[in-house]
Amino acid sequence: MRLDPAPLEPLALAARRVHEAEGFGRRTFALFQAARHPGPLIWVLPAHAQHLPMLRGLPEGVGDRLHVIRPQNELDLLWSIEEALRAAPVGLVIAEPDKPLSLLAGRRLQLAAETGKTTGLMLIREGAGSNAAETRWHCSPLPKETEDSTPHRWSLSKNKKGTLESWTVYWNGATTAFNLVSAVGERHEPAETPH
Repeated sequence: MRLDPAPLEPLALAARRVHEAEGFGRRTFALFQAARHPGPLIWVLPAHAQHLPMLRGLPEGVGDRLHVIRPQNELDLLWSIEEALRAAPVGLVIAEPDKPLSLLAGRRLQLAAETGKTTGLMLIREGAGSNAAETRWHCSPLPKETEDSTPHRWSLSKNKKGTLESWTVYWNGATTAFNLVSAVGERHEPAETPH
């Protein structure tokens, strides 16, 4: 019997659901998630994709568990994602579809994730999200402040079961250590001073 990964709030992806990440930092977000999901990892990207995950550059323990699938066309890519999500021992399925997912395709992937008890993460182009996605994250790298870690801004732009929030994450991709800073709320009026 497989146990679902313990949630790492607030950055944990709900198990048995398919999520989306967009923005220039979406692959970093995917690696962050891969380091935190036990079991085999599947990364599905088109055969013509120019950038592939480099095993030596992956967080510790991720490269040993990673399986890359490169289908020739979009139909085969969707089929590969669906079958990987149905495969019960898989911990996380990361995919990079070329085209926006239709509502029907998105629902099929959600059902496959429920059946396989697997979490899915679609790395999408901005504005190419599916209404079926459980959450959608906007991921942006920030200017580097220290040599120890790289800052990122990860924001929930869609959340079916919660609020929309934003965090600054300082993550060291080699050691997988991270620090999380909640976004500071903006004050529209000056604070009142006590009399």
